[in-house]
Amino acid sequence: MYKAFQEFLEKELFEHFELRPRAIPSGLEMKISERGKNPARIKSWCYECPQLRIIRYTYIDAWESAQRFNSAIYSSYHYDFPLLGIDFLSFGKVKNLVVLDFQPLFQDERYLQKYIDPMSGVRNKYSDLAQNLEMKFYDANRYFSRNLLFAKTDTESIFNRLFPAYQEYLQLYWQMVEEAEPLSNSWEIERVVKAQQDYDQYSAERDPAHGLFSSYFGSEWANRFLHEFLFEDSLSLTVAK
Repeated sequence: MYKAFQEFLEKELFEHFELRPRAIPSGLEMKISERGKNPARIKSWCYECPQLRIIRYTYIDAWESAQRFNSAIYSSYHYDFPLLGIDFLSFGKVKNLVVLDFQPLFQDERYLQKYIDPMSGVRNKYSDLAQNLEMKFYDANRYFSRNLLFAKTDTESIFNRLFPAYQEYLQLYWQMVEEAEPLSNSWEIERVVKAQQDYDQYSAERDPAHGLFSSYFGSEWANRFLHEFLFEDSLSLTVAK
């Protein structure tokens, strides 16, 4: 279902930036599982460029049982703009959950006015995708913005509403990246480093998709995928102790 979203992101990235492949730990690039009602295939890509430290995206295809397209884009440490967070999930033919946001590294008002408020026009245009849903695994006031798109929607709306919203959010994000001024103060850079590390740890401890990965590919592989690829600056709870 989300193949067009993955292909559009890839096309846009190569048109806007001079990408270099970024290594994915051995064994995590792709995996196939025969568990469950339908076989599942997971494949990931990762790149970098001067402005963007990590550009990762993953597509999991378990036919009608589950489809998921997930991506996160991190700024270079010399920039403080938000992460781009994408998570589109479908279970069966009718259950679709979509999350799309510029995920702020900081929640002070000056930062939000600079990076989040410019999203308002696009967000208001697609207000049907900005539903007031409860976040079961995350604190909505941490690493999410007030212009978040977060919705349960039907399959028709995935193509008629989500796809154009997704295209506009991406264009706005590319513009933000291209206009961003690099940081010059060491303390500002260190603040970004710490914020991105904290984001990885926070996300790894709460990511509900870990259960999906474990069910298809086993807990050992899922743990590696979570800590070595999705959130590489995180520590597993056993190591953190």
